[in-house]
Amino acid sequence: MSDSPSPVAKTTIATPLTLPCDAVLKNRLSKAAMTEGLADAQNRATEAHVKLYRRWAEGGAGMLLTGNVQVDRRCMERPGNVAIDGPQSSEALAALRAYAKAGTVNDTHLWMQINHAGRQTPASVNSEPLAPSDKPLDMPGAQFGKPRAMTGAEIEDVIRRFAHVATIARETGFTGVQVHGAHGYLISEFLSPDVNTRTDEWGGSLENRARLLLEIVRAIRKAVGPDFPVSVKLNSADFQRGGFSHEDSIRVAAWLNAEAIDLLEISGGTYEQPRLVGLDDMTLHPEKAEKRKESTIAREAYFLEYARDIRAAVTMPLMVTGGFRTIGGMNAALASGTMDVVGLARPLCVDPSAPARLLCGAVREVPAYEKSLRIGPGLLGPHSRFNIVKALNGWGQQGWFCLQILRMGQGLDPDLNLGVFKAFRAYAKNEAKTAAALVR
Repeated sequence: MSDSPSPVAKTTIATPLTLPCDAVLKNRLSKAAMTEGLADAQNRATEAHVKLYRRWAEGGAGMLLTGNVQVDRRCMERPGNVAIDGPQSSEALAALRAYAKAGTVNDTHLWMQINHAGRQTPASVNSEPLAPSDKPLDMPGAQFGKPRAMTGAEIEDVIRRFAHVATIARETGFTGVQVHGAHGYLISEFLSPDVNTRTDEWGGSLENRARLLLEIVRAIRKAVGPDFPVSVKLNSADFQRGGFSHEDSIRVAAWLNAEAIDLLEISGGTYEQPRLVGLDDMTLHPEKAEKRKESTIAREAYFLEYARDIRAAVTMPLMVTGGFRTIGGMNAALASGTMDVVGLARPLCVDPSAPARLLCGAVREVPAYEKSLRIGPGLLGPHSRFNIVKALNGWGQQGWFCLQILRMGQGLDPDLNLGVFKAFRAYAKNEAKTAAALVR
């Protein structure tokens, strides 16, 4: 009989994951959060959420993250968001229960992503949104209004709102929550020294800028208890000079590790620097953007190298979203120990059954339709301050994937023949219609 130790099996996408709170994910694939725009005029969940999330749950992922559910209907990411900002009617609670029931079939975890859009609230929702400071977005057009700096009392109110929504999530059958601290929304704005110019206890030092995030996490944990998964989505960096840096991210991750959260998702960018979808600068001043390294551009997963640095500082499970397309890339990243969960977003707008197909070996790669969703070279030339075609490509791609989500919410299959320019126009029309119907 040999005394040599048994080989340790490598972690793959099929390996279950036990979280610090003892909840178990059946595999390492997660549908990452994507905006849905399916709420009714009162920002309540609808039958469309039920149809969409049942389809995704049946698709085989171990976990689904919802699109951001807002804690304040005055500051939403788009007019069709679900919002929970006070006592809920019996109808609203019933709709959330139906949503949760559909998204947890097939032994699937469904976590509610909780958010406050801050200054990235569209002007169609609120022309004067709340933010840490009054600095507006550096983007063309009048999509976003000039924000108003929050009072101390309003900041404390936001903390209570996050805890309230987490409580509702647990009560209605969601199996976890994720605090959205990335992508330039309110918490991300507080973390950024470029956006947060406050001089009180909520601004200045990184400790002060991270206070809102940490207080929200503590309030949620107190509200939901120790056995309910609590996670955070954090930028690896804002990719804007003077913004939230990668070094800042590592320090904040270490503080979150001490708070015993169950999963940290690593992403990056803002509306001004949308690296989360693989795009570069979208501002009027591109010279202020940090350039991407060639190694990052070439890598399948956008944020993997940033996650490697964060892994050295924390022990909690890490999830990386952005760019994963091949089973080889996913398994290699998991086996390296750099990360524990693979986040998939846009591929599931094209093939909602992609996780099951990857897990059984039917496919080795998921669709990357964004590579073909582009229109010609820059109309204004390479030296223009803002390239119109670049904007059309960016927002057109966003619209294309959002429209696929809307179709699946209607019980339809994705329309893979939809053109990017047509998608841009249809998406803009749908947003205007939804905003006009809002019950203010």
